[in-house]
Amino acid sequence: MYKVMLVDDDYPVLELLSEIINWNQLGLNLQSIHENGASALTYALNEMPDILLTDIGMPKMNGIELTKQLKEMNPNLQVCMLTCHNEFEYAHQSLKLNVQDYLLKDTLDPKDLDEVLIKLKKNVEKENQQKIKEFKLESIVERNRESMKREFLRKTLYQHTYENVGWYDEALSYGLDVKGRTYIPVLCFIQDYRSAKECYLSEDTLTFSIQNVISEVLQDEEESAHFTLEKKESFLFFPYSSTLKSDSYGKTTRCLEKIQRNVFHTLKISLSFLVGDPLDSYMSFKHSLQTLLNSTNQRFYIENCTIEKKRAETKTSDSLFEWYDKASNEIRQLIIKKDTAEVTPLITKWMDIFKEKQYSSEMVKDWVLKLLLDLKVKLKALQFFGTNTSNEVLHEEIIVIDSLIELRKWLIQYFEMLLKAVNESTTKSRRKEVIDACKYVEINLEKKITLDEVANVLYLNSSYFSRLFKKEVGETFVEYVTKAKMNRAKELLEQTVDSVGKICERLGYDNQSYFIKVFKNYAGVTPIEYRGERK
Repeated sequence: MYKVMLVDDDYPVLELLSEIINWNQLGLNLQSIHENGASALTYALNEMPDILLTDIGMPKMNGIELTKQLKEMNPNLQVCMLTCHNEFEYAHQSLKLNVQDYLLKDTLDPKDLDEVLIKLKKNVEKENQQKIKEFKLESIVERNRESMKREFLRKTLYQHTYENVGWYDEALSYGLDVKGRTYIPVLCFIQDYRSAKECYLSEDTLTFSIQNVISEVLQDEEESAHFTLEKKESFLFFPYSSTLKSDSYGKTTRCLEKIQRNVFHTLKISLSFLVGDPLDSYMSFKHSLQTLLNSTNQRFYIENCTIEKKRAETKTSDSLFEWYDKASNEIRQLIIKKDTAEVTPLITKWMDIFKEKQYSSEMVKDWVLKLLLDLKVKLKALQFFGTNTSNEVLHEEIIVIDSLIELRKWLIQYFEMLLKAVNESTTKSRRKEVIDACKYVEINLEKKITLDEVANVLYLNSSYFSRLFKKEVGETFVEYVTKAKMNRAKELLEQTVDSVGKICERLGYDNQSYFIKVFKNYAGVTPIEYRGERK
């Protein structure tokens, strides 16, 4: 509803008009009534009306002065003045204020006022529609310009033959005088992009919202420019001077901090920045931006809302897969206990190891993906839980993760959902005795396990337990244990350097020849051949 302000120093008139007009039926909201212009002006400073219905002659501030001041704040304000006969000529002199209508209070007919209010409401609607059209047109023009800037940046970065005489002129048309001055390039990127885009109707809307906030900040920064490259990434350019007095990097940092504050306050999105070396030519422009984009490891380990100077990429010589067997065991225990409270501490421990060792982001994501794919196979083989998430979907979700912060959040959510699904699956499909038997096998997998032993633990007759297990699981208890041990043997052959004899002992087998025979029947190859195929 459109807001109406009613102002008159004659209280009976205020009372009459407020009660006799069916405001709701007209689609209007009588937001406030005032007995003088000064009171109305004070109120309007906090809540501007769409329509002003005001008397002319009033104490403290008359209607003419009130209209003048409100029109300065809202040129589209619709105004109807209530006048007496002796004020009519005076009112006509205020035409320069673009007052829409006048009504004589002496002969006021409520129907006439209804008609005037309907007309003013239509004027407001017309003005609003025009504003929307202008805004949409402005948005289209701005988005087209941003699209052209994005294309310019992409061609510069990815087309080897793009340099030509016109490159500097094109850069200048977008606010970059690369030929005439030196710039500090800054890579801007959204952290936890997955969560950020969930709050917006589309990725384009998210990008455009960030562009608008950054543009507002840069209005106060002379000769600075902003170019969007991809959905997550953009570049900022700030003028650089080598003199000690200029403190170019200090000014750049303060501006970046302001952008961070404004974007987070307005959009609740965290931005981080990598600051590059100064550039002053086509070649240094291209090289500097590519170097920033290739800083995947530094970006991966950067904290939320951080501003960092570009560092040389460092990679550890340690292999992350040395931790694989330990992590696999930890996950096994997590699945057995099905305690979601243990998920966050476990994932956080892994993240701390990654950060301390500074493993490459590609290695970390490969490690995580292998861990989850192996877990899927293991759960399916143990008939614990069947997940509908395909290997391709898992790969796609992990590969787009750009930061350790986002990976930690994603893994916690994944394992919490997995434990919930495992719990639901086991409690619905099996009897408690069978679930407890499977847990016992998992906990004691590296020991010798017999049917009689497990039946005793469950206080069941061995023959009854054997029939019950076969009925519930679809295979004999011995077959189930053998399959679980052989899957564990595969893991140890892949993830450790233990000898076949050592693995045989770890899994509770007394005879190595027998172990090799069982493994070959299960895997189709001997343990040595299996390990050789995976090197």
